[in-house]
Parts: sequence; structure tokens; C-alpha cells
Amino acid sequence: QVQLVESGGGLVQAGGSLRLSCAASGRTFRRYHVGWFRQAPGKEREFVASISWSGAMTFYADSVKGRFTISRDNAKNTVYLQMNSLKPEDTAVYYCAARMGIFSYIATEYSSWGQGTQVTVSS
Repeated sequence: QVQLVESGGGLVQAGGSLRLSCAASGRTFRRYHVGWFRQAPGKEREFVASISWSGAMTFYADSVKGRFTISRDNAKNTVYLQMNSLKPEDTAVYYCAARMGIFSYIATEYSSWGQGTQVTVSS
């Protein structure tokens, strides 16, 4: 398994941007698909975006499509989530997760998780 650490969260006004980073330990990180998920208070954890091990495939939730971009730099063992045009409803704790095998957007199929980073969007 890999260990994951998220960073880049914070407080931003509606319409603003943030870039989250997910840094991984381990030489095999380039073999892992990575997903971003988020959880708002009182709500279920939901899928945001995912990227395949090579970066060739990406997948987004409809709620963020066109505003968020997921990317990765395997040389730096890091996956990014660029978030633009942020809305108050994007407020949540954002988690990155990693898995091998099938490319997935289902949280329960991911085996390694970070501790999360808080994103707060004010109106």
C-alpha cells in the first residue's frame, strides 16, 4: 500500500480557485489509480474525480465537470486537483485515495486513504 498526504485546502471566496495536492510515499505509486472524494458535514462521502495510473484516463462527477481538473506527476509521486469557479456547495473535507487494478470511482474499492484537507468556500 501507499501512504497519502493531502495539502492545499483552505478558505476561498466563491468563484475562486484552489489546487489540492496528494503526495504519496512508495516506489510503486505510478501503478496506482488515484481518486479524489469529498465529504461535507452530515453528508455521505462522494466521488469527485479520478485518474488512471498513467494519467491517460480521467473521470469526473457531473457536479465538478468543467470546473475541476485532476492530473498527476508520477516523477514527483503527486496527484493534483485544480479547482476553479468554486461554489459554496464545494465546501467539504477532500480526501485522496489510491487503488490498483480496475479504474474506479467507487470509494469502497479504494484501499489507501489520506487524512483529508478542508476546503471552505464562502459566499
